[in-house]
Amino acid sequence: MAEFDALFASTLRGVERVGPTHLRLMLEGGALVEATARELAARETSCCSFFTFTFTPGDQGLGLDIEVPMVHVKVLDGLAVRANEAAPRMAS
Repeated sequence: MAEFDALFASTLRGVERVGPTHLRLMLEGGALVEATARELAARETSCCSFFTFTFTPGDQGLGLDIEVPMVHVKVLDGLAVRANEAAPRMAS
């Protein structure tokens, strides 16, 4: 989680709760940020296979969609809180 916190603190530019089981994060940065986020997501999925991570590179940065089954919504809630706490100065 500390590595996610560090990623959020340096790159997070937006958090959107798309639905109860779906969180969308907007990360600022290029290929290095994407590689780091993908590597963290792969490690997280290896221990918590209920996560689904989808990456969407674009002109405004990297979209990172995180989805979980309804039974794991509390875990996603916790991740959303951590994202917001790790990047308190992000643009709205």
